[in-house]
Amino acid sequence: MEEKKKKNIGFNIIKNDPTDGHGGFGGGALSLENVSPVIIDVEAGEAVVDVGAMHARSVVEKGIKFLPNKDEVPNGKPYWLVWVTIDRKVEGPYYAGITACEMTVDREIRRGYKSLPEHVNRLDKSIKRHIIVDHMDAKAKEILSSFLRNHDLGMWERSEQKLKDDLHV
Repeated sequence: MEEKKKKNIGFNIIKNDPTDGHGGFGGGALSLENVSPVIIDVEAGEAVVDVGAMHARSVVEKGIKFLPNKDEVPNGKPYWLVWVTIDRKVEGPYYAGITACEMTVDREIRRGYKSLPEHVNRLDKSIKRHIIVDHMDAKAKEILSSFLRNHDLGMWERSEQKLKDDLHV
């Protein structure tokens, strides 16, 4: 039986603009100077960096008309858009700002729910080093915390205790 290769999640620390280049699926990277969007697919149990989300053009969002009322998308599949901002302290880089926004998508009817003002506001809060994740569901918190730890345990350990507490790790 062939050993299952660990999937490359394209989540590297780089010092230039992660929106340079093709910016397609998995084309994003966490940057020390920029915020990076991470999309959590709750049902699939996975998280990926998708720089397209910076302009509401992530793989999940493409081809979907978003409505501001969650009730209009009753069969929407749950997703979270998480804005991850990395900063550096003397000891090394850490997750400085992490904010989550709810999103649902129903591919069949090509409709979804999200609050654009919330997405913009949370992006701003992440850049300003806020941690806003305590409103996420338990499974999404688990996916996000393991994603951040697996990316770089040292960065996770150097992050604020509030992040770990709010994700119940």
